[in-house]
Amino acid sequence: MPWSEDYYPRSMNHLPDHVRRKAIDIANALLAEGMEEGTAIRIAIAKAKTWAQQHHQWPYE
Repeated sequence: MPWSEDYYPRSMNHLPDHVRRKAIDIANALLAEGMEEGTAIRIAIAKAKTWAQQHHQWPYE
């Protein structure tokens, strides 16, 4: 089942809303490609944080 803004992994709770939305998008894309759920979550969080830092949207630098 794909994740949404209302239903997402607990490990994404600590992310700011805009970063969480990006992580959800990335994780859903990785799952659609057949990646294992745990791996998709870890990669999505890391990539979303990188995205936020590159766009000066990461509040914890």
